[in-house]
Amino acid sequence: MNLRRDVFQAIADPTRRSILMLVATQSMTAGAIASNFETARPTVSKHLQILTACELLHQEQNGREIIYHLNPNKMKEIADFIEPFRQMWDERFNTLESVMKAYQQKK
Repeated sequence: MNLRRDVFQAIADPTRRSILMLVATQSMTAGAIASNFETARPTVSKHLQILTACELLHQEQNGREIIYHLNPNKMKEIADFIEPFRQMWDERFNTLESVMKAYQQKK
């Protein structure tokens, strides 16, 4: 059975999140990415396959090398999903801050 992964399953893994952080700053080959991890290269390759299948990374063939690029459009999908939660927590923290200020003024 072949289960299709989505971006949230992909970013659930800390190694894949680390790979995304690396590639966010500059495009890299699989070997360059793997050199940042203590795991076996085939393990990193599997993570790259998942990130590519979920379209978080794009592959570009450059001669014999494959260069991985971050897909900002897919990252925006994640940010758009998270935004309402961020707003909710901002509102809650602002309310808490107001309550704390009012409490301190009463002292």
